[in-house]
Amino acid sequence: MPKYCTVLINSLVAFVYLFVVSKLMGKKQIAQLTFVDYAIGISIGSIAAEYATDVDNPWYYYIIAIGVFFLLSLFISWVLRKAQCLKGLLQGKPSILIEDGKINFQELKKSKLDLYDLIALARTKNYFDLNDIAYAILETDGELSVLPNGNVRPVTAEDFKEIKLEQASLTTYIIIDGKLTSSGLNDLGVDEKWVLEKLGVKDKKELKAIAIASYDTKLDKFDIHYKDRSKNQNNNSKIEEKNK
Repeated sequence: MPKYCTVLINSLVAFVYLFVVSKLMGKKQIAQLTFVDYAIGISIGSIAAEYATDVDNPWYYYIIAIGVFFLLSLFISWVLRKAQCLKGLLQGKPSILIEDGKINFQELKKSKLDLYDLIALARTKNYFDLNDIAYAILETDGELSVLPNGNVRPVTAEDFKEIKLEQASLTTYIIIDGKLTSSGLNDLGVDEKWVLEKLGVKDKKELKAIAIASYDTKLDKFDIHYKDRSKNQNNNSKIEEKNK
């Protein structure tokens, strides 16, 4: 038989076998895969690809290898159901990125994310202002779970009274990861000197302690999240008193 025919047959067999194995492994979307699921999936896919183009080695070598990874996946799923203590080791633990309205900068770094990633994840949950979030938890599958502040929680039947809604607007982040943003300065129509004076700092080096800061033009005040969480409450209070 010509080699190209062998490759064609192997590819079809590999596809069918992968389809069956995937169905048996359970229904999970790509976004829901844990690290273990991802590693096993990549391994099975690589073996199947090698099998499709290999015309020299016996076909059952690859079938056995895929079967081993399939059984390993089932075994790990069984272990996780029986031994909850191993979940943290094999699947990781959720990370609290925003706690009580303040960004946990240390946890953000542990999760290998930056502030731009956090802002983007919040937007996918329809929160365009981090100040609207009381708690944000990065789940083990990479999804962000959000608990909003009470004033921005979804409206229920009990809330329907005489409510005046303000026009929605995007939050202007003027400092991100200790650096002034040109877009923030342009949106507010201010310069670096104005920001430094408003914050009561001497030079831009002192901004490195700030994780993220936005400016509310209506209230004429900054909302600041410091990298050192212990500084958050005290420093924000000082700035508010200074601006009065």
